[in-house]
Amino acid sequence: MTPRLKSLTLAALVAANLSACFPLVAGGVAASALVVTDRRTSGTYVEDQGIELKAVRQLSERFAGSHVNATSYNRAVLLTGEAQSEAQKADIELMTRGIPNVRRVYNHLVVAPVTTLAQRNNDTWLTTKVRARLLEGQGYAPNTIKVVTERGVVYLLGLVSDAEGEAASQVVAKTAGVRQVVTLFDPITAP
Repeated sequence: MTPRLKSLTLAALVAANLSACFPLVAGGVAASALVVTDRRTSGTYVEDQGIELKAVRQLSERFAGSHVNATSYNRAVLLTGEAQSEAQKADIELMTRGIPNVRRVYNHLVVAPVTTLAQRNNDTWLTTKVRARLLEGQGYAPNTIKVVTERGVVYLLGLVSDAEGEAASQVVAKTAGVRQVVTLFDPITAP
């Protein structure tokens, strides 16, 4: 084998092995960019992810017949979905409060039959529309607002000033298909 052929072969092998790392590096860069633009500290950002994972695991194990979503932002957990009874709704909240690092729980569960796949798909589509509209808005940083939709109700979480929260809420309220807007912002002084 000639030296040039050896070099090309070695380069091809190295490139093939490095290409498998690209998604990891790109994903890490994207996640880092989200943390940098988020107003939460990186520690709180990681805590929120841990809280959500623990909540989903514990709730799905104990309340298998219910549809419960747990969304954590700045260590405040939003519970949405359907519980089978008021007692179960209270138990879900109590279990969520017991997760380490949770500072507040917003219990917006409803006692009702579990939503259909079509209803959940509609909520997903509505969340996508709301996020797109937030990107067009002015007076707030759209990447500081977390959007959750359940049964046509849009919940907004984030660290925003009063003026930013009001501007974002108005944009969301004017989005077709939104039945109600619930703001669960943590107020900050104007940036």
